Amino acid sequence: MRIAVDLAKAYRLLNHGPTVLVSASAEGRNNVMAAAWVMPVDFNPPKVAVVIDRKTFTRGLIERSGRFALNVPCRAQARMVTALGTHTGREIDKLSDFQVSLLDEPAATSPLVGGCVAWLDCVCLPEPHNEATHDLFLGMVTGAWADRRVFDGGRWHFDQVDEGFRTLHHVAGGHYLAIGDEVDTGQ
Repeated sequence: MRIAVDLAKAYRLLNHGPTVLVSASAEGRNNVMAAAWVMPVDFNPPKVAVVIDRKTFTRGLIERSGRFALNVPCRAQARMVTALGTHTGREIDKLSDFQVSLLDEPAATSPLVGGCVAWLDCVCLPEPHNEATHDLFLGMVTGAWADRRVFDGGRWHFDQVDEGFRTLHHVAGGHYLAIGDEVDTGQ
């Protein structure tokens, strides 16, 4: 059910402000963390920005590999997202402990989390000052995919699927809102 998304439209996978799972791999170790401060920043080539605290295990993997993926989880994954965001990969193997499955996507260079509704594979665009001062990482999207049941034709279709497919939007303290109903403007 996964489809490739045209890179010129990859920004649409994040434009509505969902919480994401940031995944990375280096030296044989995979890890995933939750992040709420993520946004698209350019169309062509597509670029993203993500804030990754210097204390996180995932950041070290990104710094060593120069790559990361943004995975867009859905309402059905809310407990897993909270668990991944409140535990560190320094102390546990989060993928094993929280039964996180990875997708088999040959074109991806970073691990992609199963059950999500969208995925963006990225290469870091080094900005040492922003990374050190603001924990802000920039990435160029090199591959993008979405679950056809909820994203097709270059747009989301949340009104046509079970509520479990709606994306999560972090408010604070493990509290989320799921994206709401579509508003028709007649256009």
